[in-house]
Formats: sequence, C-alpha cells, structure tokens
Amino acid sequence: MPIAGPVEALLGATLLGALVVFLSPDEWAGKLAAAVSLVPVGISLWMYTAFDGVGNALMADGDIAFESTIGWLSLGRYDLAWHVGLDGISLPLLVLATVLTTLALVSSWTPIDERQSQFYGLMLLMEASLIGVFTALDFLLWLVFWEAVLVPMYFLIGVWGGPRRKYAAIKFFVYTNVATLVMFVGFMALVFGLGDSISTFDMPAIAQALRTDGALGSVAGIAPGTLRVVAFALMFAGFAVKVPVFPVHTWLPDAHVEAPTPVSVMLAGVLLKMGTYALLRFNFTMLQDIAREYAAIIVAFGVLSIVYGAMLALAQQDLKRIVAYSSISSMGYVILGLVAFTPHGFGGATFQMVAHGLISGLMFMTVGVIYNETHTRMVGDISGIADRMPWTVGILVAAAFGYMGLPLMAGFAAEYLIFQGAFASPYIPAAPLVTAAGMFGIVIVAGYLLWAMQRTLFGEYSLATDYDVSRAPVHDVAPLVVLLALVIALGVDPGLVYQMIQDAVNPILPPGAATIAVPYGAVGDAAGALFQGGVGLW
Repeated sequence: MPIAGPVEALLGATLLGALVVFLSPDEWAGKLAAAVSLVPVGISLWMYTAFDGVGNALMADGDIAFESTIGWLSLGRYDLAWHVGLDGISLPLLVLATVLTTLALVSSWTPIDERQSQFYGLMLLMEASLIGVFTALDFLLWLVFWEAVLVPMYFLIGVWGGPRRKYAAIKFFVYTNVATLVMFVGFMALVFGLGDSISTFDMPAIAQALRTDGALGSVAGIAPGTLRVVAFALMFAGFAVKVPVFPVHTWLPDAHVEAPTPVSVMLAGVLLKMGTYALLRFNFTMLQDIAREYAAIIVAFGVLSIVYGAMLALAQQDLKRIVAYSSISSMGYVILGLVAFTPHGFGGATFQMVAHGLISGLMFMTVGVIYNETHTRMVGDISGIADRMPWTVGILVAAAFGYMGLPLMAGFAAEYLIFQGAFASPYIPAAPLVTAAGMFGIVIVAGYLLWAMQRTLFGEYSLATDYDVSRAPVHDVAPLVVLLALVIALGVDPGLVYQMIQDAVNPILPPGAATIAVPYGAVGDAAGALFQGGVGLW
C-alpha cells in the first residue's frame, strides 16, 4: 500500500495554510484563510468524485479508499502505524468539514476584528484535526486527532467569545477531556482482553477480532461477557458527552452562546458529529451484540434527548440558545436510528449527521448575521426586521423549515429514513410507539421555531438597541446561500451521499438483517425515489 496519498495532501495543505495564516498580518488574515481553505475543499471534492471504496473500512472485506499505511512506533508489543483511509461513512463527513470551514471563515469577516491571524489560524488548525478524526484508522493516531480538536476550540471560545467565555471554554474542555478518559479506559480494556491475538491498535483488526466469538478473554478477573458490557458502557458514556446526549449535555448551550458565531457553526456542524461518528465506529460496529442487548436503554437516551432538547428550546429567549438546544434534539434522532439496527436506521442516522451539519450551520450563521446588524439575539428585543433584511430573513425561514423536516430538504430525507428504520426495528421494544414518541419532537420543533420567527422577523419593526438595521453585506449572505443550496440539493437528491453511506453500513448490519442494494449512477438518478425498487420519498 502507498505511504502517501490524498489524505496526506489534504492534511498537509490544511496545516501549511494554518501556519501561513498564523504568520500573516491581521488585515490579510481573513481573506487569506478563506483562500487557502479552498485547497482542502478542492481536494475533498476530488476525493468525492474519485471515490472507489467498497464496503466498510472496519470490515475484513471492506475496500478502503485513499488508504495509506506506514509504521510509526512501538509501545511494548503493540505496533502503532500511520493508517488512514475513507469509506462511505467517513467521506461525506470529511467533505462536510472542509466545506463548512470555508463558509465559516467567510462568515467571520464581519464579527472578528481583533487578533485575526490567530483566530483564522486556529480555525484552520481545527479543520486539520477534524480531517484526521474522520480519516484515521489506527486508534492512537485517531485519539491524537480527537484530542487535538479540543485545543483550538478552547482558545476560540476563551479568547473571542462572549462575556462568560472563560467559564464556557473551561466547562467545554473539562467535560470533553474527562469523557475522552472514560472512553479510553473502556477501549483499552477491550484491547487488553484480546491478549496475544492483537499486537496493533489498527481499528479494522480490532473490530474484526471483537466480532469473532471467543476472541476476548478476561481482564483483572472480569469475565469476557462482563468486560464487553463495561467497555461498551464506558465508551458510550464518553462519546455521549461529545454528541451530546441527555443528561450530559449541559456544556453545549454555554459553549454555543459564548462562542463567536463561526465557532458555533463548526461546533454544531462538525464537532458534534465526532461523537455520533465514534458511536457508530466503536459501539455499534465493534460491540454490536451489546448494543442490541441493551437497545431499550440506549433508545431511551435517544428519545429523551429528542423531547427534552426540544422542550428546553421552547423555553428559551436567546435565538442562539434556541438553536443550541435544538441540536441536542436532532442528535437524539441519530441515536434512535443507530439503535434500530436496520438498513434505513443505520443509513438514516449517518445521513442525519450530514444533513444536520448543514442545517444547524446555516441556522447559527443566519442568527449571527442578524446579530451583526442588531447587536442582540433576544427574541423580545427584535421584531419586524423582514423588510430591512429580506435575504437574511428569507434564508432563516427556509432553514427553519428545513429543521422542521420540510420535503425536498435534507432534514426531511434524514428523519424519514430514521423513522422508517426505527418503526421496523426488531430490537427496540414497542418500536412503533417509541418511534411515534420521537416523531413528536418535530411538533415541538415547529412550535418553538415558528414562535421565534413570528416575534423576531414579522410584525411592526422594533429594536431594543440603537443600531440602524440594514441589509447584510454580500460576504455575510453568500455563505448562507451556498449552505441553503446544499441543504436543498441533498433533499432533492439524497443519493448524492446516501448511495455511498448505504454501501458502507450494509456490511455492519446484524446477521440476517436485510440489506439495501443501492446502485451507483449519475447525479439525479435518485431524485424522487431514494432506492431502486425501494421506498420513494416523494
């Protein structure tokens, strides 16, 4: 296998761009950062068009795309390697990370007016770490990138955030760092339990060993069966904080409210997907038997997150806090889809990661543009701004309807797939009733979004601040238009990413589960009907 390839080029270009921006004068930093970020976007889009992977990267018969491996170092009897590659699960998230970074950088030009070279350099450094998370296939290499994301995010919140930025940054760092420690203990217990059968931290090798009966031994007197349950619980708890899942969600609203808008875009659009991506890779692939056995408990966390997050959003007055709590609700849908263990459930959950990344990023970015002009985010302080900011308001309304699951938008396709997969799940107790409870979250979403829009966008113009509200600059609106176009494109043609997603999740379905044959065809073949011989969405 080659030792260098597109993944290395992608990481190298991003890191080099970060260094150049760090060293540039402040007055150039914003434009320069956006320009150099187009290189990772170009590489990732080329990887999307040239993708030739088959199956799942962690399965023995998976054909990993853009794979490269080189020996790194040895820790005792364990060999560490630089092992990277992509499959149909990780590639859409990689493209999401690069595209959203560029749009977030452009949206930073108005609100970021101090220490600009440092801000934009940290944004690019965070992008490089996210690329590593979605491409690494060696556990310790993956862990390095996983932890590296925390460093730029801590400074981005702590230096450029709101009045309580230090509190929010420390809370974010402590929550996520402790969660990583808990997850690490669980995973290493499994590695030690595999004994001499494993001498590497290669994730595909470990996944295949854990899915083999009798491969896991005891550790510290803990029987293999108990060890699997304990390790699953520890990893689930660690990743649940990152998602976040109720009740370990309390760091998220503080981080979102205090973070500058471009950072909130990246936090909601990509960083939360790290948790659900890891849950799919580790818990629901490596220890699938435990996930099925405790499906009733897991789905309870998902449904509670859906309903509780939506109810909390309904009680908020701050537009940013409303969107932050709605992210908790949306991530609950991912849990519901994963625990279904059906083709539509797994595929819909992965598609929801991409769809929510785009829609939540669009919502936060639009709220940020409104704040740039009004200097307030409180619902009671603003009304009737539709006439003064028609483009921004129109896009916000469209994004809100996307959150509500409007057909022909990405959110509808994702939620429909999840609900269909969960409704037919043989592992969720009373699956139709549980699915109906999850669907009730959409009703609450419609309630709080329509309430907030009615009070802030329409009616007689009123503003509690002394600022003159006018149309937003073109460079503020342009990223919104691009994001909205992507949301509509994935809603009209889910097959743009769903084809490769379904190809990657089919191999990890439980034994005996039906799979979906999704043909690879030209863009537009899937418009109007998602699956060949399957269920049409509209």
